[in-house]
Amino acid sequence: MPASFLHGVETIEVQKGAVTIKTVKTAVIGLVGTAPINTVGADYKTVNQPTLILNEIEAAKYFGEETSGFTIPQALSAIFDQGAGIVIVVNVFDPSVHTSVADVSISDIIGKVDTITGKRTGLKALQDSYSLFGYFPKTIISPVFCEESSVTSEINTICNKIRAMGIVDAPAGTTVQEAITGRGAEGTINFNYSSERLIFCYPRVKVYDSDSESYVLEPYSQRLAGVMAAKDIAKGYWWSPSNTEILGITGIEKQLTSMINDPSSEVNALNEAGIMTIFNSYGSGLRTWGNRSSAYPASSVPTNFINVRRTADILHESVEYSMLQFIDYPISDGLIDSICESVNAFIRTLIGRGALIDGKCSYNPAKNSTTEIAAGHLVFDIEFMPPTPAERITFESFINIELLKNLGSK
Repeated sequence: MPASFLHGVETIEVQKGAVTIKTVKTAVIGLVGTAPINTVGADYKTVNQPTLILNEIEAAKYFGEETSGFTIPQALSAIFDQGAGIVIVVNVFDPSVHTSVADVSISDIIGKVDTITGKRTGLKALQDSYSLFGYFPKTIISPVFCEESSVTSEINTICNKIRAMGIVDAPAGTTVQEAITGRGAEGTINFNYSSERLIFCYPRVKVYDSDSESYVLEPYSQRLAGVMAAKDIAKGYWWSPSNTEILGITGIEKQLTSMINDPSSEVNALNEAGIMTIFNSYGSGLRTWGNRSSAYPASSVPTNFINVRRTADILHESVEYSMLQFIDYPISDGLIDSICESVNAFIRTLIGRGALIDGKCSYNPAKNSTTEIAAGHLVFDIEFMPPTPAERITFESFINIELLKNLGSK
């Protein structure tokens, strides 16, 4: 019934139908480390403040040039060598607290939350990214520091909170044997985790340093983060980061046997242990090699593939953010239809792009009791399947003597 008397005509606008769902940003890297901010201008000194860096010019302006002992300038250079990406940087080196970069502790990198102001520091500060920039990083790195198991653990924790992937290096000097055994219960390095959120990297990469005119070793994680960001932009987040050329490096710390058809090769043994490595065969160049997170081999579900886990994250996050416009609407058949139509339109878009094989959103009355609806709670089902990478290709070959009948017939 109308709220007031009217002898005439009126029009009431009703919101109906699908709304647009926007895909969240994926080529965004979270970087936590140290920078020589004593060398930058007063207006650009940042400590424990997430800072958005889009290119090499901004990188130098805010975090200075590559300097021995500091990790951020080198990592930014490695990332931008790959050609694309956005970096949210947190510098923990504070000249008012640390006399030198050697004074920075693992606790500084892990960070904390101030009980009075609520300010977060270190890795924890990346949780403020959405409120500052409108998106979270989708990969997180802390080169050098991540070689400590406690930092790896914190990266995993943050990644679970914000749906990101943490890229973690083995300690410098680790052997192939140590990297593989590090995945087991008796492992002595930071690889003893089974998480869909962690990507373990081995070995370090070799880079030419023009200042010293010599070759130096750098963490693999920062190059891989750049590769993933660039590939997201060029091809899509549903592509595996594997089998992609790594730019700006000249070699690797330890030469690994790499044969595409040899299951006993070292690169295959590393992949089999859930470690991403580098493929370097005759004429192939230096390429990322590995499709799976550290959840493998303990987990055999499709989300142990890095690209499947990431695609699921993007779908879930995009849908969740878009639901703000439906929150607190009166529950009706129209609202239910609008939500289903909106999500299904988004899923169809992803199918058209190749990000999904198939999928749908539906409303099941059996899952929505009258008591739950009366409490303002609706439940929807989403089912979907991203493409898995063609990790293994097998040919069955037959010598067929019947083909001899064709002799002389041509």
